[in-house]
Amino acid sequence: MDAQDSEDLKQSTADMTAFVQNLLQQMQSRFQTMSESIIMKIDEMGNRISELEQSINDLRSEMGIEGSSPSAPSMAKDDLS
Repeated sequence: MDAQDSEDLKQSTADMTAFVQNLLQQMQSRFQTMSESIIMKIDEMGNRISELEQSINDLRSEMGIEGSSPSAPSMAKDDLS
């Protein structure tokens, strides 16, 4: 192996290292973007669930049903007739 081959090998290794580092940085950036998007959607879903719970509680209050727990016993179908 002569000096030129050794230099070519070092340059090739350096190029490959730079390529892999760049690729990993791009992947990290994409995963970060996806993570932020997922967290934002989860927060949005939580807000929607809270709004839905509040609407249900408001409706229950209007109907005169006490308690705000979603697990409170509901009226059976037989009670409606």
